[in-house]
Amino acid sequence: MPAVSKGDGMRGLAVFISDIRNCKSKEAEIKRINKELANIRSKFKGDKALDGYSKKKYVCKLLFIFLLGHDIDFGHMEAVNLLSSNKYTEKQIGYLFISVLVNSNSELIRLINNAIKNDLSSRNPTFMCLALHCIANVGSREMAEAFASEIPRILVAGDTMDSVKQSAALCLLRLYKTSPDLVLMGEWTSRVVHLLNDQHMGVVTAAISLITCLSQKNPDEFKTCVSLAVSRLSRIVSSASTDLQDYTYYFVPAPWLSCKLLRLLQCYPPPEDGAVKGRLVECLETILNKAQEPPKSKKVQHSNAKNAILFEAISLIIHYDSEPNLLVRACNQLGQFLQHRETNLRYLALESMCTLASSEFSHEAVKTHIETVINALKTERDVSVRQRAADLLYAMCDRSNAKQIVAEMLSYLETADYSIREEMVLKVAILAEKYAVDYSWYVDTILNLIRIAGDYVSEEVWYRVIQIVINRDDVQGYAAKTVFEALQAPACHENMVKVGGYILGEFGNLIAGDPRSSPLVQFNLLHSKFHLCSVPTRALLLSAYIKFINLFPETKATIQEVLRCDSQIRNSDVELQQRAVEYLKLSSIASTDVLATVLEEMPPFPERESSILAKLKKKKGPGAVSVTELEDGKRESGELNGGGERGPDASAMAASNASTPSPSADLLGIRSSAPVGAAPASAGSLLVDVFSETGPAAPSGAVNDDGFLSSAPPSEDPAPPLSEAEELLNKFVCKNNGVLFENQLLQIGIKSEYRQNLGRMYLFYGNKTSVQFASFTTTVNCPGELQSHLNIQSKPVEPVVEGGAQIQQVLNIECLTDFSDAPLLNIKFRYGGALQNLTLKLPVTINKFFQPTEMASQDFFQRWKQLSQPQQEAQKIFKANHSMDTEVIKAKLLGLGMALLDNVDPNPENYVCAGVIQTKSQQVGCLLRLEPNAQAQMYRLTLRCSKDSVSKRLCELLAQQF
Repeated sequence: MPAVSKGDGMRGLAVFISDIRNCKSKEAEIKRINKELANIRSKFKGDKALDGYSKKKYVCKLLFIFLLGHDIDFGHMEAVNLLSSNKYTEKQIGYLFISVLVNSNSELIRLINNAIKNDLSSRNPTFMCLALHCIANVGSREMAEAFASEIPRILVAGDTMDSVKQSAALCLLRLYKTSPDLVLMGEWTSRVVHLLNDQHMGVVTAAISLITCLSQKNPDEFKTCVSLAVSRLSRIVSSASTDLQDYTYYFVPAPWLSCKLLRLLQCYPPPEDGAVKGRLVECLETILNKAQEPPKSKKVQHSNAKNAILFEAISLIIHYDSEPNLLVRACNQLGQFLQHRETNLRYLALESMCTLASSEFSHEAVKTHIETVINALKTERDVSVRQRAADLLYAMCDRSNAKQIVAEMLSYLETADYSIREEMVLKVAILAEKYAVDYSWYVDTILNLIRIAGDYVSEEVWYRVIQIVINRDDVQGYAAKTVFEALQAPACHENMVKVGGYILGEFGNLIAGDPRSSPLVQFNLLHSKFHLCSVPTRALLLSAYIKFINLFPETKATIQEVLRCDSQIRNSDVELQQRAVEYLKLSSIASTDVLATVLEEMPPFPERESSILAKLKKKKGPGAVSVTELEDGKRESGELNGGGERGPDASAMAASNASTPSPSADLLGIRSSAPVGAAPASAGSLLVDVFSETGPAAPSGAVNDDGFLSSAPPSEDPAPPLSEAEELLNKFVCKNNGVLFENQLLQIGIKSEYRQNLGRMYLFYGNKTSVQFASFTTTVNCPGELQSHLNIQSKPVEPVVEGGAQIQQVLNIECLTDFSDAPLLNIKFRYGGALQNLTLKLPVTINKFFQPTEMASQDFFQRWKQLSQPQQEAQKIFKANHSMDTEVIKAKLLGLGMALLDNVDPNPENYVCAGVIQTKSQQVGCLLRLEPNAQAQMYRLTLRCSKDSVSKRLCELLAQQF
């Protein structure tokens, strides 16, 4: 690059920057900038033509002002004029200004393209590099259309200088990533591949980045690169550090190029040519040998470069999975890193060994390090390293060490970090099922799992243990005895109550002969947990009670008394009330034979793939390479026989979960096949309709006088709501502003305000990338009956969102009557040619339409007594999910929208609130009482509303906030 002479120092720019830095306030800075902008504008508009130096200086000032965060709306033409200068410094500033300030939709883009073409054809290497850098920096589709065919010619031309080739390769890579359909190599393919033989190492390093990207999309076209890559790698690996002096980094020859070559080879299977394969194996052995040599320098840069090559070589060995000797050597090398003082090396070693454990050649070698891995799980200070240690234990587990590994993982669970507990629970459940030869051990393991980490045991886990117990006659008695003993603990997790209720309801008769576990003792033990459980668990226990009447007729009177009490047949929860009434009537009028037929023992579940493994894969997230994805490569499957995936609470167990299905999986088999002994096919199809996510068709959206679109379903099928949509919705129950959704491409912010039954919501869509979003559309949809409960009108959005830009959309919301579902927001746009389609739940909940109501203590309790009908009250007792901080609780209750009443409740620890929900059709009065128990870390939440559906919905929403 040419040297900049003293005359190009631009003293005026230096003075301006100094003035800005010396400003004492923001106002002074703005005043100085406005003065400078006025001066520059007058210079540009003046009659006197400016010379190149002056243009450069003023354009540079504009660029500096822009970088300070101020808008620049002039000077673009002067910057374009600088491109035609023959001075390097002037042309450089012109290109810099264009790269930063000019977008692809600018009217000047044609002039810019012409200037770039002139520089590319000038054969001046400095000017060519500046032009290529500008193309890569802008990287727009228009640039790709204009230059995608020209740049490959420059790249492979024999007379192109090496520095230009490097820039051309990286520029082409940038264009290929943004517009792959426009960059067609065609006739240039073989000549680009042969750049791997170039004498200049910089050209090879730049070219290999391009070739790797192209090979991933079109492997067949570029397969000739394998032999050239092996040849180049061999020359680097076998060379001494003095041979490649310009490209040697702390005694390691060309480490970046070596890593890129090894990564390129991972795009292809092992070479078929014996000579090429032999040469590659020799290279890999040399790399492994060099890892054993004493370091040539004590500096960390030397070890980092050396280890980077080693780990890429091990990744290639694992990818090929065809050289037993290399796999075992790689495992031994990684084993040495497991006790290295560097945390990053230990992490990488554990991660690589997870993959090695799936290979039949190296599995046994990995198992030799089990004690070191267990020690890492217990003693590592970094949670990410502990998580990789858990992954490796899971991957190396087989029949020979299953009991040891499961025991260690259970032991670790008691002190494990909260962030990895759920994944650990799933892994323990899978391993216990997969390698169980003694089914009593399996039952003990799962019950122990529930005892240690009950909060993290998902429905799939306890469903699975019940399915296996039902399918195995030889374990049913043991399971009943074990779960009976587990329920006797003073503090018993709700999942344990679910398993206990189900198993004792089915197989309690197998242990009823022992006076210590007689029928009445079993019933009293289960019923002692009843008042502490959630509604779904209570429903399951009621089903267990009716089963007891069939199994043990002597308990009939006691159970009928429980079913007959007001707390059951007048329960505010319709599900519990219906069960109590129906079970009481069934036990009263049905004969013994009819009762035995209706409540017969559950039949074995059909054999289907375990859903726990699918749950673990889902937890890892799409695109994540986890050890669970390598299960097919294991030699031993060891599945338990008869493992079905129908949820346990079905058929004669009153089909309780038909009304409360699991949100995470179709465990009842409703969508695939009707369960054994279930309702007829017509009932099954009805359930499918009830649980389907798409509501009935609604009229098309129309535009009103204000330019707002009424809510309507989109013309094409939208994507189903994201799995985390409900969780995102819950974040906004007690607040109106924040970030609703964010991923690598898009951020959606929200700001809303409500008054009586009306609301206005502002949605902010931010493009986090440097590439524009095309065909950007949003649709607000009120599914099903929500259309008659909520009226939402939205203003259309701009169809294009530029890179780094943000657009706003306004929604007008009217609450017609109370509702429970949330409206759906569907967003579609094209990014890099690919359609992006996502659906979220808009945080519009019934509490947003609260009007706070101040009340005295006497008025509150008088109104509380008036709302005394069972259906008007909703109550929930639940464990605290967050710290029970007084100020946080008050803030959340105020955020709910109700008035927080002081000195009303006789107990000063309790919180009471009052408010009126405003809808177009009616007003709904609501009273709230929250009773925290700090010692037990529990809450009791009671809501009384003049409309029963409102109290239930508010109770559901609030229980997840504390």
